[in-house]
Amino acid sequence: MTNKTSVFFRRLTGGSIKKMFMHIGLIHKETGKNRVWLFFDMTWCIFRFKMGYSDYHCFGFANVRGKQRLTFLTMNDNIILSSRLNSREVFDIFYDKGKFNKAFSEFAGREWLDLRDASREDFKSFCGGKSCIFAKPVDGCGGTNVEKIALESADLDGLYERLMKNGQLMVEEEIIQHDKMSSLAGSSVNTLRIVTLYQNGELHLMYAMLRMSDGKKCVDNICSGGMYCPIDEDGVIRKPAYCSETGEFYEPHPFTGTSFIGFEIPYYNEAVGLVERASEKFPNMGYLGWDVAVTPEGPILLEANNMPGFDIAQNYGHLDEKIGIKPRFEEVLGKDFFKG
Repeated sequence: MTNKTSVFFRRLTGGSIKKMFMHIGLIHKETGKNRVWLFFDMTWCIFRFKMGYSDYHCFGFANVRGKQRLTFLTMNDNIILSSRLNSREVFDIFYDKGKFNKAFSEFAGREWLDLRDASREDFKSFCGGKSCIFAKPVDGCGGTNVEKIALESADLDGLYERLMKNGQLMVEEEIIQHDKMSSLAGSSVNTLRIVTLYQNGELHLMYAMLRMSDGKKCVDNICSGGMYCPIDEDGVIRKPAYCSETGEFYEPHPFTGTSFIGFEIPYYNEAVGLVERASEKFPNMGYLGWDVAVTPEGPILLEANNMPGFDIAQNYGHLDEKIGIKPRFEEVLGKDFFKG
Protein backbone atom coordinates (compact mmCIF):
# COMPACT_ATOMS: atom_id res chain seq x y z
CA MET A 1 0.00 0.00 0.00
CA THR A 2 1.43 3.40 -1.00
CA ASN A 3 1.92 6.18 1.54
CA LYS A 4 -0.89 8.26 0.01
CA THR A 5 -3.24 5.29 0.08
CA SER A 6 -2.47 4.51 3.72
CA VAL A 7 -2.98 8.16 4.67
CA PHE A 8 -6.28 8.15 2.78
CA PHE A 9 -7.65 5.15 4.68
CA ARG A 10 -6.33 6.49 7.98
CA ARG A 11 -8.12 9.81 7.41
CA LEU A 12 -11.30 8.07 6.30
CA THR A 13 -11.48 5.40 9.00
CA GLY A 14 -10.11 7.71 11.70
CA GLY A 15 -13.32 9.69 11.56
CA SER A 16 -16.97 8.74 11.53
CA ILE A 17 -18.75 7.80 8.32
CA LYS A 18 -21.92 9.17 9.89
CA LYS A 19 -20.22 12.53 10.49
CA MET A 20 -18.80 12.49 6.98
CA PHE A 21 -22.29 12.26 5.52
CA MET A 22 -23.49 14.87 8.01
CA HIS A 23 -20.89 17.27 6.55
CA ILE A 24 -21.92 16.32 3.02
CA GLY A 25 -25.52 17.13 3.95
CA LEU A 26 -24.53 20.50 5.40
CA ILE A 27 -22.42 21.37 2.34
CA HIS A 28 -25.30 20.34 0.05
CA LYS A 29 -27.61 22.65 2.00
CA GLU A 30 -25.08 25.51 1.83
CA THR A 31 -24.10 25.16 -1.83
CA GLY A 32 -26.84 23.17 -3.55
CA LYS A 33 -24.19 20.85 -5.01
CA ASN A 34 -25.08 17.22 -5.70
CA ARG A 35 -24.42 14.89 -2.73
CA VAL A 36 -22.87 12.17 -4.90
CA TRP A 37 -20.51 14.68 -6.51
CA LEU A 38 -19.61 16.00 -3.05
CA PHE A 39 -18.86 12.49 -1.82
CA PHE A 40 -16.44 11.72 -4.65
CA ASP A 41 -14.80 15.15 -4.57
CA MET A 42 -14.39 14.91 -0.80
CA THR A 43 -12.90 11.42 -1.15
CA TRP A 44 -10.50 12.69 -3.82
CA CYS A 45 -9.38 15.56 -1.58
CA ILE A 46 -8.80 13.20 1.36
CA PHE A 47 -6.51 11.20 -0.92
CA ARG A 48 -4.87 14.10 -2.80
CA PHE A 49 -4.36 16.59 0.03
CA LYS A 50 -4.17 14.19 3.01
CA MET A 51 -6.98 16.05 4.74
CA GLY A 52 -10.12 15.15 6.66
CA TYR A 53 -13.75 15.54 5.63
CA SER A 54 -14.27 18.25 8.24
CA ASP A 55 -11.36 20.19 6.66
CA TYR A 56 -13.06 19.88 3.25
CA HIS A 57 -16.15 21.50 4.75
CA CYS A 58 -14.27 24.11 6.77
CA PHE A 59 -12.11 25.17 3.82
CA GLY A 60 -15.09 25.41 1.49
CA PHE A 61 -13.49 23.07 -1.03
CA ALA A 62 -16.85 22.53 -2.72
CA ASN A 63 -16.34 26.07 -4.08
CA VAL A 64 -12.53 26.19 -4.15
CA ARG A 65 -10.95 24.72 -7.26
CA GLY A 66 -7.57 24.03 -8.85
CA LYS A 67 -4.42 25.73 -7.61
CA GLN A 68 -6.42 27.74 -5.09
CA ARG A 69 -6.72 24.55 -3.04
CA LEU A 70 -2.93 24.44 -2.73
CA THR A 71 -2.99 27.66 -0.67
CA PHE A 72 -4.57 25.85 2.28
CA LEU A 73 -2.39 24.56 5.10
CA THR A 74 -3.22 20.89 5.75
CA MET A 75 -2.61 18.50 8.62
CA ASN A 76 0.52 17.19 6.91
CA ASP A 77 1.82 20.75 6.51
CA ASN A 78 1.11 21.36 10.18
CA ILE A 79 3.12 18.28 11.12
CA ILE A 80 6.02 19.50 8.96
CA LEU A 81 5.95 22.90 10.69
CA SER A 82 6.06 21.39 14.15
CA SER A 83 8.65 18.73 13.38
CA ARG A 84 11.06 21.08 11.60
CA LEU A 85 10.70 24.18 13.77
CA ASN A 86 10.22 22.78 17.28
CA SER A 87 12.90 21.04 19.31
CA ARG A 88 11.88 17.69 20.74
CA GLU A 89 14.24 18.31 23.65
CA VAL A 90 11.66 20.59 25.27
CA PHE A 91 8.42 19.05 23.95
CA ASP A 92 7.49 17.86 27.44
CA ILE A 93 7.27 21.45 28.71
CA PHE A 94 4.52 22.14 26.20
CA TYR A 95 2.68 18.86 26.79
CA ASP A 96 2.72 18.99 30.59
CA LYS A 97 0.70 21.79 32.21
CA GLY A 98 2.70 21.62 35.43
CA LYS A 99 6.04 21.97 33.65
CA PHE A 100 4.64 24.73 31.44
CA ASN A 101 3.38 26.76 34.41
CA LYS A 102 6.79 26.45 36.08
CA ALA A 103 8.66 27.49 32.94
CA PHE A 104 6.36 30.48 32.27
CA SER A 105 5.45 31.35 35.86
CA GLU A 106 6.05 35.09 35.35
CA PHE A 107 3.25 35.15 32.77
CA ALA A 108 0.75 32.87 34.56
CA GLY A 109 -1.09 35.58 36.52
CA ARG A 110 -2.84 33.07 38.78
CA GLU A 111 -2.23 30.61 41.59
CA TRP A 112 -1.86 26.95 40.67
CA LEU A 113 -0.80 23.69 42.26
CA ASP A 114 0.58 20.50 40.72
CA LEU A 115 -0.66 17.67 42.92
CA ARG A 116 2.28 15.51 41.84
CA ASP A 117 4.53 17.84 43.83
CA ALA A 118 2.12 18.68 46.64
CA SER A 119 0.85 16.99 49.77
CA ARG A 120 -2.71 16.70 50.98
CA GLU A 121 -2.05 19.55 53.38
CA ASP A 122 -0.63 21.69 50.55
CA PHE A 123 -3.86 21.12 48.65
CA LYS A 124 -6.05 22.05 51.61
CA SER A 125 -3.99 25.18 52.18
CA PHE A 126 -4.30 26.09 48.49
CA CYS A 127 -8.09 25.83 48.67
CA GLY A 128 -8.29 28.05 51.73
CA GLY A 129 -10.17 31.29 51.10
CA LYS A 130 -11.23 30.31 47.56
CA SER A 131 -14.85 29.92 46.51
CA CYS A 132 -13.98 27.53 43.67
CA ILE A 133 -11.09 25.96 41.79
CA PHE A 134 -10.56 24.37 38.39
CA ALA A 135 -9.09 20.87 38.15
CA LYS A 136 -7.72 19.24 34.99
CA PRO A 137 -5.26 16.56 33.84
CA VAL A 138 -1.69 17.78 33.39
CA ASP A 139 -1.63 16.35 29.86
CA GLY A 140 -5.23 16.98 28.79
CA CYS A 141 -6.37 18.74 25.65
CA GLY A 142 -9.60 19.98 24.14
CA GLY A 143 -11.11 20.79 27.53
CA THR A 144 -11.50 17.09 28.37
CA ASN A 145 -12.00 16.34 32.06
CA VAL A 146 -11.78 20.01 33.06
CA GLU A 147 -13.96 20.59 36.10
CA LYS A 148 -15.09 23.70 37.96
CA ILE A 149 -15.41 22.79 41.62
CA ALA A 150 -17.28 24.86 44.22
CA LEU A 151 -15.49 24.73 47.56
CA GLU A 152 -18.25 25.89 49.89
CA SER A 153 -18.79 23.12 52.45
CA ALA A 154 -16.54 20.82 50.40
CA ASP A 155 -14.88 17.80 51.98
CA LEU A 156 -11.31 18.69 51.02
CA ASP A 157 -9.89 15.32 52.05
CA GLY A 158 -12.44 13.53 49.89
CA LEU A 159 -11.91 15.99 47.04
CA TYR A 160 -8.14 15.50 47.16
CA GLU A 161 -8.54 11.73 46.95
CA ARG A 162 -11.00 12.03 44.04
CA LEU A 163 -8.74 14.33 42.04
CA MET A 164 -5.75 12.06 42.60
CA LYS A 165 -7.78 9.03 41.52
CA ASN A 166 -9.16 10.80 38.42
CA GLY A 167 -5.78 12.14 37.35
CA GLN A 168 -6.94 15.76 37.64
CA LEU A 169 -3.58 16.74 39.03
CA MET A 170 -3.45 20.38 37.98
CA VAL A 171 -5.56 22.67 40.16
CA GLU A 172 -5.84 26.39 39.56
CA GLU A 173 -7.65 29.31 41.08
CA GLU A 174 -10.56 30.73 39.11
CA ILE A 175 -9.55 33.29 36.50
CA ILE A 176 -11.60 36.46 36.68
CA GLN A 177 -11.71 37.69 33.10
CA HIS A 178 -12.29 41.21 31.85
CA ASP A 179 -15.97 42.19 31.98
CA LYS A 180 -15.97 42.82 28.25
CA MET A 181 -14.68 39.31 27.53
CA SER A 182 -17.23 37.87 29.94
CA SER A 183 -20.02 39.63 28.04
CA LEU A 184 -19.39 37.24 25.14
CA ALA A 185 -19.97 34.11 27.20
CA GLY A 186 -19.80 34.28 30.97
CA SER A 187 -19.68 30.53 31.60
CA SER A 188 -16.10 30.19 30.31
CA VAL A 189 -12.82 32.04 30.18
CA ASN A 190 -12.82 33.15 26.55
CA THR A 191 -9.30 32.99 25.19
CA LEU A 192 -7.16 34.36 22.40
CA ARG A 193 -5.28 31.80 20.30
CA ILE A 194 -2.24 33.62 18.92
CA VAL A 195 -0.15 31.55 16.50
CA THR A 196 3.44 32.60 15.92
CA LEU A 197 6.63 31.76 14.08
CA TYR A 198 9.79 32.69 15.97
CA GLN A 199 12.68 32.84 13.52
CA ASN A 200 16.15 34.38 13.93
CA GLY A 201 15.13 36.35 16.99
CA GLU A 202 12.05 37.81 15.29
CA LEU A 203 8.44 37.01 16.12
CA HIS A 204 5.97 36.69 13.26
CA LEU A 205 2.30 36.75 14.24
CA MET A 206 0.64 34.42 11.75
CA TYR A 207 -2.95 34.73 12.91
CA ALA A 208 -5.10 35.30 15.99
CA MET A 209 -8.47 33.85 16.87
CA LEU A 210 -11.02 34.40 19.62
CA ARG A 211 -12.56 31.31 21.19
CA MET A 212 -15.58 31.23 23.48
CA SER A 213 -18.08 28.76 24.86
CA ASP A 214 -21.67 28.29 23.78
CA GLY A 215 -22.61 30.22 26.92
CA LYS A 216 -23.30 27.14 29.04
CA LYS A 217 -20.08 25.08 29.25
CA CYS A 218 -17.12 26.03 31.46
CA VAL A 219 -14.58 25.63 28.62
CA ASP A 220 -14.18 27.47 25.33
CA ASN A 221 -12.64 24.58 23.40
CA ILE A 222 -13.95 24.14 19.88
CA CYS A 223 -14.20 20.36 20.20
CA SER A 224 -16.39 20.90 23.28
CA GLY A 225 -19.00 22.92 21.40
CA GLY A 226 -17.23 26.28 21.52
CA MET A 227 -17.16 28.93 18.80
CA TYR A 228 -14.43 30.95 17.14
CA CYS A 229 -13.84 33.97 14.96
CA PRO A 230 -10.74 35.72 13.57
CA ILE A 231 -9.17 38.77 15.19
CA ASP A 232 -7.84 41.45 12.86
CA GLU A 233 -4.40 42.98 13.41
CA ASP A 234 -5.91 45.93 15.30
CA GLY A 235 -7.62 43.62 17.81
CA VAL A 236 -11.10 44.06 16.33
CA ILE A 237 -13.48 41.28 15.26
CA ARG A 238 -15.15 41.80 11.90
CA LYS A 239 -16.59 38.35 11.22
CA PRO A 240 -19.34 36.24 12.82
CA ALA A 241 -18.44 33.28 15.03
CA TYR A 242 -18.51 29.72 13.78
CA CYS A 243 -19.46 26.60 15.74
CA SER A 244 -18.09 23.31 14.38
CA GLU A 245 -20.62 21.31 16.38
CA THR A 246 -23.60 22.88 14.62
CA GLY A 247 -21.87 23.89 11.37
CA GLU A 248 -23.39 27.36 11.62
CA PHE A 249 -22.22 30.98 11.85
CA TYR A 250 -23.58 33.24 14.58
CA GLU A 251 -23.99 36.99 14.84
CA PRO A 252 -24.65 37.84 17.64
CA HIS A 253 -23.78 35.18 20.25
CA PRO A 254 -26.83 32.88 20.41
CA PHE A 255 -26.82 32.70 24.23
CA THR A 256 -25.71 36.16 25.40
CA GLY A 257 -26.76 38.28 22.43
CA THR A 258 -23.39 40.07 22.38
CA SER A 259 -22.42 41.18 18.88
CA PHE A 260 -19.15 39.85 17.46
CA ILE A 261 -18.75 42.26 14.56
CA GLY A 262 -17.04 45.40 15.80
CA PHE A 263 -16.06 43.81 19.14
CA GLU A 264 -12.71 45.18 20.35
CA ILE A 265 -10.48 42.85 22.36
CA PRO A 266 -9.31 44.65 25.50
CA TYR A 267 -5.52 44.75 26.04
CA TYR A 268 -4.93 43.18 22.63
CA ASN A 269 -1.60 44.89 21.98
CA GLU A 270 -0.49 43.89 25.47
CA ALA A 271 -1.47 40.27 24.71
CA VAL A 272 0.73 40.29 21.60
CA GLY A 273 3.56 41.79 23.66
CA LEU A 274 3.18 39.07 26.29
CA VAL A 275 3.46 36.38 23.62
CA GLU A 276 6.52 38.07 22.15
CA ARG A 277 8.29 38.04 25.55
CA ALA A 278 7.24 34.45 26.24
CA SER A 279 8.56 33.34 22.82
CA GLU A 280 12.05 34.48 23.77
CA LYS A 281 12.30 31.89 26.55
CA PHE A 282 12.48 28.95 24.14
CA PRO A 283 13.76 30.21 20.78
CA ASN A 284 14.14 26.58 19.63
CA MET A 285 10.32 26.32 19.66
CA GLY A 286 9.64 28.20 16.47
CA TYR A 287 5.98 27.32 15.86
CA LEU A 288 3.49 27.69 18.70
CA GLY A 289 -0.13 28.49 19.38
CA TRP A 290 -0.41 30.60 22.56
CA ASP A 291 -3.59 30.68 24.64
CA VAL A 292 -4.09 33.99 26.39
CA ALA A 293 -6.84 35.13 28.77
CA VAL A 294 -7.66 38.79 29.38
CA THR A 295 -8.23 39.87 32.99
CA PRO A 296 -9.19 43.33 34.28
CA GLU A 297 -5.48 43.95 34.88
CA GLY A 298 -4.30 42.69 31.49
CA PRO A 299 -3.43 39.49 29.61
CA ILE A 300 -2.16 36.28 31.23
CA LEU A 301 -0.72 33.15 29.63
CA LEU A 302 -2.61 29.87 29.96
CA GLU A 303 -0.62 27.46 27.78
CA ALA A 304 1.07 27.00 24.42
CA ASN A 305 0.59 24.25 21.85
CA ASN A 306 3.47 22.92 19.76
CA MET A 307 1.08 21.84 17.01
CA PRO A 308 -1.73 24.41 16.99
CA GLY A 309 -4.90 23.80 15.03
CA PHE A 310 -4.56 24.99 11.44
CA ASP A 311 -8.18 24.73 10.33
CA ILE A 312 -9.85 27.52 12.31
CA ALA A 313 -7.77 30.19 10.57
CA GLN A 314 -8.95 28.91 7.16
CA ASN A 315 -12.69 28.80 7.59
CA TYR A 316 -14.21 29.55 4.18
CA GLY A 317 -16.83 31.83 5.69
CA HIS A 318 -14.14 34.00 7.26
CA LEU A 319 -11.91 34.32 4.18
CA ASP A 320 -12.56 37.38 2.02
CA GLU A 321 -10.39 36.24 -0.90
CA LYS A 322 -11.00 32.50 -0.30
CA ILE A 323 -7.25 31.89 -0.03
CA GLY A 324 -5.68 29.71 2.67
CA ILE A 325 -2.87 30.71 5.04
CA LYS A 326 -0.06 28.63 3.55
CA PRO A 327 1.34 31.58 1.52
CA ARG A 328 1.79 33.52 4.79
CA PHE A 329 4.04 30.78 6.11
CA GLU A 330 5.94 30.56 2.82
CA GLU A 331 6.65 34.30 2.99
CA VAL A 332 8.52 33.76 6.26
CA LEU A 333 9.97 30.29 5.69
CA GLY A 334 10.51 30.22 1.93
CA LYS A 335 8.62 28.64 -0.96
CA ASP A 336 10.41 25.30 -0.63
CA PHE A 337 9.87 24.81 3.10
CA PHE A 338 7.00 22.32 2.73
CA LYS A 339 8.66 20.31 -0.05
CA GLY A 340 10.52 17.05 0.49
